[in-house]
Amino acid sequence: MCDAESPVPSLRLSDMQTQTHHISLGETEVRKRFRNWADGEPDREWGCLRVIWAHAPGLAPRPLRRETSDGCPVVVMSRVPGIALGTAPLLPSQTRSLGSVLRQLYDIPHRAIVDAGLPERRLGPTTLPTVLRGWLAEDHDLSACKDRSLVAAGVDAARNHFTRSESLPTPVFASLGIADLNPANIIWDGERCRLVDFEDGGLTDPAYDLADHGEHIASRIGGVIDIEALTDAVGLSDDERGRMIRYRPLWATFWLMMLLPGNGAFRRNPVGTTELQARHLIALLARS
Repeated sequence: MCDAESPVPSLRLSDMQTQTHHISLGETEVRKRFRNWADGEPDREWGCLRVIWAHAPGLAPRPLRRETSDGCPVVVMSRVPGIALGTAPLLPSQTRSLGSVLRQLYDIPHRAIVDAGLPERRLGPTTLPTVLRGWLAEDHDLSACKDRSLVAAGVDAARNHFTRSESLPTPVFASLGIADLNPANIIWDGERCRLVDFEDGGLTDPAYDLADHGEHIASRIGGVIDIEALTDAVGLSDDERGRMIRYRPLWATFWLMMLLPGNGAFRRNPVGTTELQARHLIALLARS
């Protein structure tokens, strides 16, 4: 049965550890069954896919229909050809293709996004700072860390940074964003990339999304995505590049929080990953 439909009143670190959907693959269709209606994941997925299909067909799966299964929402879409990218660094051709796909996504008319009723992407530039300040204000048990003092220094540096009002730029909400560019959500058919998983997508600032994509732990730690090369391939303006640089510590802080003891990312990643993230965040803040 489906979980209760009541919305989540506030986002806790534990809320980030739960699986939100189940995927069933057919020969030509994919059924994405969501656990609940909370936070609008099914509506976001359906709305994003419809807007993309209308204005940039082929970039993502074609939306086919909506269903309900045991009280749970289901989005049915076409199955796109290819395989998900893995942990190897992207080839230059893959980076160029991904940049082109993101450019097409960002070029979808703003009016089409608004008319579709799509809200700001999940954990967008107006909400993530508040969420992070709440997480940073909590006490965290760092005793399981390999280098407790280094991780504590990273958390303290983030606290100090985000108490300053000038630490973040004003977002320019102009585009549609995917919001989760985990390499597993990039499908490569040998010639071009396509994107899947738009349950958190919505209205965004391309500079904010590129900062998110560049800092994603699944991409950055293994060097899967070269953010400078991808930024060039997308074609960000100088103003957008400046905002992206200032947004990157925000997402680096998000991943440090995810990698703290007690969270799923801490258990799933090798010993020392939290320390690497703390060191990376401190270096980013020093440059910014």
